[in-house]
Amino acid sequence: MSDKQLPDYLTFASDLQSAGLAVNPAELHGLLTGMLSGGLSLTDKSWQPMVYDYVSEGMGWPTKSLQLAQAALDATISELTGSGMDLEILLPDEEASASLFDIADGLAEWVNHFISGLGLVNAELKKASKDVKEALADLEEISKLGIDEDDDLEEQAQLLEQVIEHVKACVLTIHSEFGQRPTQQAAPTIH
Repeated sequence: MSDKQLPDYLTFASDLQSAGLAVNPAELHGLLTGMLSGGLSLTDKSWQPMVYDYVSEGMGWPTKSLQLAQAALDATISELTGSGMDLEILLPDEEASASLFDIADGLAEWVNHFISGLGLVNAELKKASKDVKEALADLEEISKLGIDEDDDLEEQAQLLEQVIEHVKACVLTIHSEFGQRPTQQAAPTIH
């Protein structure tokens, strides 16, 4: 588990809305995660102009919104490049009074923006391995996700949890092929 945490969904959503930015936390986190998984630099601010262009027609963001986006990016970098195999996906939750439908919609939005993030950094997906192409195909199907209110909601909740775990596995597969790794400091030679 990383020591860096994703921002609180409600706080983040409120700030983005107050700033007049046409993106919610799930969408923004998906976009940033896609950019990272596609090879975005881990050490510079090259993500900012791309996100500004994508979300706000090139206009900069208020400091607080930028800080929350940076916190989400930092937490995701820590998870993707750490030793663990776990990834947190920023979705609406019980604290945000989210229904099962809200969570499913949030996941579909997250996945759609993840795929867009791969495109923003020009990930060479045509040259991807078979595993990555399968993961992308799965994500494209998941991006169309919806829950029928006539279905058994308890069963749908369990299935949604499985889908979320599958999304994480797909993201880790794509990141393992295209994502950057932190540069390792060479250990000093002791004589």
